[in-house]
Amino acid sequence: WGTDEKAIIAVLGRRNAAQRRQIRHAYEEIYQEDLIKRLESELSGHFEVTNGTIIAKAVYRWILDPPDRDAVLANVELKKSGNKDHVIVEISCTKNPEELLAIRRAYHARYKRSLEEEVAYHTKGDTRRLLVALVSAFRYYGEEINTTLAKSEAKKLHEAIKDKKFGNEDVIRILSTRSIAQLQATFNCYREQEGTSITKNLPKDSSDEYIAMLRMAVRCLKDPKKYFEKVLRRSIEGIGTDEDALTRVIVTRAEKDLKEIKELYHKRNNVPLDKAVDKETSGDYKDMLLTLLGN
Repeated sequence: WGTDEKAIIAVLGRRNAAQRRQIRHAYEEIYQEDLIKRLESELSGHFEVTNGTIIAKAVYRWILDPPDRDAVLANVELKKSGNKDHVIVEISCTKNPEELLAIRRAYHARYKRSLEEEVAYHTKGDTRRLLVALVSAFRYYGEEINTTLAKSEAKKLHEAIKDKKFGNEDVIRILSTRSIAQLQATFNCYREQEGTSITKNLPKDSSDEYIAMLRMAVRCLKDPKKYFEKVLRRSIEGIGTDEDALTRVIVTRAEKDLKEIKELYHKRNNVPLDKAVDKETSGDYKDMLLTLLGN
């Protein structure tokens, strides 16, 4: 009777995406049943509804193929009321072009609508213009940069920020079309020209949704590891724990750069991330996160 959650965590939590896919296929061949749907019923939760159990969400986010997982995360985010869209920025600005294209295809296959269409429907104004441009991007992914262009566009960004024209067409165009390497060069030129980073010049804690999205996009494009470390820190510090943010970062970065994010977290907070997670979580949920953290 009941489900052995620890066995599920021990098996799935220590397998990479390709292995998890093989396990799902083998399970279906042997039992003529979808493993994800079986887990949905056994763990008494559902990934795509907000009242699902915490451990269920963590397991489902992990067992799905990465593009499908991000497609579901995007859909859940777009259906939220109030302030939202940070997940859309994360997905758009921290994935390489092929990964973002795979997410858009997964979204189309799952929901029978394009991600661009959904973003446009659920947003408005400058926020819509920025997010649609970001999710539609297919950036060059090489290391080549144009120094002259970087200096010119750093100046354009400074002028737009100085004049508080944050929705300027050039701002959205630069952030949504330039390669990561080119943007890094542009941000470095901005610092050299102005004596401060672009994020320092963007308004903090603004009630304007667009400015908040713009600042987040710059942070993700500029230094994604630093961005995710801050998301983890904010999810843990203070009263209560933001399990959704904590789970999202650990699950989505576990097979990418979580090791470097853990090192950065330890350096900035003087405590290992796994110890912080151990203190702030409990039960099977804690076991799942600690397994993904490498414990």
